[in-house]
Amino acid sequence: MLKEGDKAPDFKLPSQDGRTVKLSDFKGKKIALYFYVRDFTPGCTNQACSMRDGNDKLKSSGIVTLGISTDSVESHKKFADKYELPFIILSDKDAKVAKAYGIYGMKTFMGRKFMGVKRTTFLIDEKGRLVKVMPKVDVKRHADEVLEAFKAMRN
Repeated sequence: MLKEGDKAPDFKLPSQDGRTVKLSDFKGKKIALYFYVRDFTPGCTNQACSMRDGNDKLKSSGIVTLGISTDSVESHKKFADKYELPFIILSDKDAKVAKAYGIYGMKTFMGRKFMGVKRTTFLIDEKGRLVKVMPKVDVKRHADEVLEAFKAMRN
């Protein structure tokens, strides 16, 4: 996994509205890049809704939110529409970006082992550096965690 101080790997992925988005499009901005497991699952829905509910505070603090999972563009569109998500969700269908960030690997759920994305958030500064890696998040208050982490860095 990447660590704090590393340069955030650039990428190019399709968004829920079919546009191609690059991380470098947001150079000069603070970014909350959150990887999640799957659209419409309870934990991921809670996390997305937390980021939605905190979006105004995040934006007013100059933070851009980008969500990424291996779900399809079509799934992301339905997910974003159903939950009125005001931020970009990106489709990493082949998990290339998750692998580049070091968060794709063996997981265990209900005794079953499989390969998948490990829920992780990367906070990226205006220069494209990782300033915080959050491998454990509280899905119901994730937006607050992101805000608190960015504020703590200013102090």
